[in-house]
Amino acid sequence: MSPRKTNPSDIMLPEGYTISVFAEGLTTPINLTYTDGGEMLVADAGVADGNGKVLKLTGSGTTVLADGFHPPLTGITYHRGDIYVAHRGFITKVGRDGSKEHVLAGLPSMGDHHNNRVVFGPDGKMYFGQGTATNSGVVGTDNRWVQNYPYFHDYPGTYIRLSGQNFRTDNVLTESAHDYAETGGFSPFGIATAPNEWVKGVTAASGSILRANPDGSQLELVAWGLRNPFRMKFDRQHRLYATNHGMDDRGSRPVGHCPDEFHIIQHRAWYGWPDYAGGVPVTLPQFMPENKQRPSFLLAEHPMTPPRPAAVFEPHSAIMGFDINYSAAFGPAGDVFIAEFGSEAPRTTGGKPEPRVGHRVSRIDMRTGRVIPFAINRSGVAASQSGEGGFERPIDAVFGSERDLLIVDFGMAGEEGFVQHTGVIWKISRR
Repeated sequence: MSPRKTNPSDIMLPEGYTISVFAEGLTTPINLTYTDGGEMLVADAGVADGNGKVLKLTGSGTTVLADGFHPPLTGITYHRGDIYVAHRGFITKVGRDGSKEHVLAGLPSMGDHHNNRVVFGPDGKMYFGQGTATNSGVVGTDNRWVQNYPYFHDYPGTYIRLSGQNFRTDNVLTESAHDYAETGGFSPFGIATAPNEWVKGVTAASGSILRANPDGSQLELVAWGLRNPFRMKFDRQHRLYATNHGMDDRGSRPVGHCPDEFHIIQHRAWYGWPDYAGGVPVTLPQFMPENKQRPSFLLAEHPMTPPRPAAVFEPHSAIMGFDINYSAAFGPAGDVFIAEFGSEAPRTTGGKPEPRVGHRVSRIDMRTGRVIPFAINRSGVAASQSGEGGFERPIDAVFGSERDLLIVDFGMAGEEGFVQHTGVIWKISRR
């Protein structure tokens, strides 16, 4: 039995909809998908026990189809009989016979964010997001991976020219209490940069969208300047939608009040990270971090004026998986239904308490860009915080039929990480 309390009546919905528990007792489920035969596959991120897994979910429980993936496993995709698994640094193909083949390895995922779930485009290629190493372009004391990977840092997608701004912190690579380090943007920890210094771009850039053939060959850069493009999906008009997480108020270069962004991706575009948020410069007063200095630009010049998002979400909403509705039987056709995970305050908010955002499912009116709460706990906060039995950490939204939307709920966080067997799949139905 799951150690988590569930109570669908604690979740508010628009009139005409109902919600029920579809499955429970899961451990860190991060997404679900279907095979051509209609079987439901669920991914376990592996962050609770160090073992990412691919599961088949049936009425009698779960069966492990494959495991041993490097946490976090960020998503699974079924494509032409194979399962493509995105996990830290790798994209691995699992065959019908259970065999594993790394189609891509060595992706730059040793930092804060990782390579994300694969989707297949109309061109037959696989597309995926690659997150950044840092919060806002500078390696600092907030990056807990530095001691294991002292030379790792962010990499741009094209040649960039730096402003030469450096940041002074304690030197976490030495034991001296009086040793300091100067670190510049797009540079390893403790390496300063000079004004107008050039940095070479790479294909597997930080904060990018990449594509390759299904066998991993011909890796290409599609777009960059996205802090963490966590989930993507093509619509029926072959437009590529992507979520992107805003910067946090933390680290050597904190940026306050950054929105999360929902984009229609343009080929070869730069989306503004680390100098823009929500399509506007971080030098504006609205991005002043808590009790700290207003950010200045890391880049001396910018590749382009970044595209504006199709929709923006409240800072720290942590928008995750989403699906597009094509059925008037469920709701407005063409609108997007999206899971909001919620913040990791106070680490990400400059020490401020958790804001009343996230922990819900929202609808994006794609005609206007308006974000409308769709399914939300009566308290407006996570169930474990209020004592209710509703949503904890929604992380994926997938239509199971024309009238049913399945919501993957990652589960409860404890003092030592996420608690096993507290993940839930909810089903929202239109009566």
